[in-house]
Amino acid sequence: MTHNTLRNQNDFSILSKEWIQNPYPFYDQLREQQPIYWLSSITHKGWFITGYEEAINILKDQRFRVRKPLPRNTHKFKDLKYIQNEMMLYKNPPDHTRLRSMFQETFAQQAILQLKPLIEKTVDDLLNSVKSIGTMDVIQDFAFPLPSMIIAEILGIPKEDRHKVRSWTNQLLGVIDLTRTNHTLYKGNEIAQQVKEYFRDLLLKRKQMPKEDVISQLAQNTSLTEDEIMSSLILLMIAGHETTVNLIANSILTLLTHQEQMHLLKQNPSFIHSAIEECLRFESPTQITARYAAENIMVGNALFKRGEQIYIVLGAANRDPKKFSEPNQFDITRSPNPHLAFGAGTHYCLGSQLARLEAQIAVNSFIQRFDQITQLDPSPRWRKLAGFRALKSLPVSFTAK
Repeated sequence: MTHNTLRNQNDFSILSKEWIQNPYPFYDQLREQQPIYWLSSITHKGWFITGYEEAINILKDQRFRVRKPLPRNTHKFKDLKYIQNEMMLYKNPPDHTRLRSMFQETFAQQAILQLKPLIEKTVDDLLNSVKSIGTMDVIQDFAFPLPSMIIAEILGIPKEDRHKVRSWTNQLLGVIDLTRTNHTLYKGNEIAQQVKEYFRDLLLKRKQMPKEDVISQLAQNTSLTEDEIMSSLILLMIAGHETTVNLIANSILTLLTHQEQMHLLKQNPSFIHSAIEECLRFESPTQITARYAAENIMVGNALFKRGEQIYIVLGAANRDPKKFSEPNQFDITRSPNPHLAFGAGTHYCLGSQLARLEAQIAVNSFIQRFDQITQLDPSPRWRKLAGFRALKSLPVSFTAK
């Protein structure tokens, strides 16, 4: 199969306002042409996978490896290369398996359920803080601080330092997105150095005076190198924060724009589990995940040549009509719902159970505690990211019970 390109490449840009605000028509266009489609009209050209079966097969096939996002022949981004090349996210087996096993117990379902009282109290405190005001920004007042506090508690980041997490994650997130620029990389390089220094200092303190947290456990672990410890902490900081912020915010926005579904959930709180799964499918926090072909590989009638970049468009796969009936319809009772929002295979999201639990508690509490919830901005703006579905803000008004 020869590489296909869009007929009018000038009409296609992942940086366009139309794409950022609503990528789903573009996904449909790509899928209708070919579920495996070569795009050369973007800076980081490669294969875009928009079909569900094609996506899950590639995600589970270990011949497709995780790409190190930065070129190896540059010295300008040394510290950034260190973080990206060493992060567990960018490791392949057996290193990935070894590092992942270190955190399996921390993020196992039983361990996550023990955090439920802490999550519930944090949610109550955040909602109580805005109850008398009658307005809030869902992002700044709720969706951001909740996961920041929880992942910081798990890792062992001191309370006085937790304000740094949002700044770091926001800027490092842009480094791994398709929209990254040289400016983004330079800025990310500065942040990478700050994060390295911070965790190195904190690891030293925990080695001398351990506590019951992940950082202390890693500080005492002699089987890991310092690089592996710090880079894994950075990954957990980013993944444990950003995905959940977007999941909570996207869920609330989707419910606000589907009032009949919000009413259904309000009347039936037990639907929260299937509701969050549908939010994950309908507005996936992570839209694109990348791989590269470690060898020449045939998938269907497409030949992936060794080294070629592959973009698995999770947001498109989750709306593939071959897998989901009425895929553009939001239905909180949808079952089964085998979405790929957390990926599949070896790199399936380690923190998926934590993200689910936080979102279930946060969204249900928000819906049940407030009445007459109104979206104040009819056209909320999305952050200029292609690989992530992230709102800039979400102002609402409400009446408290």
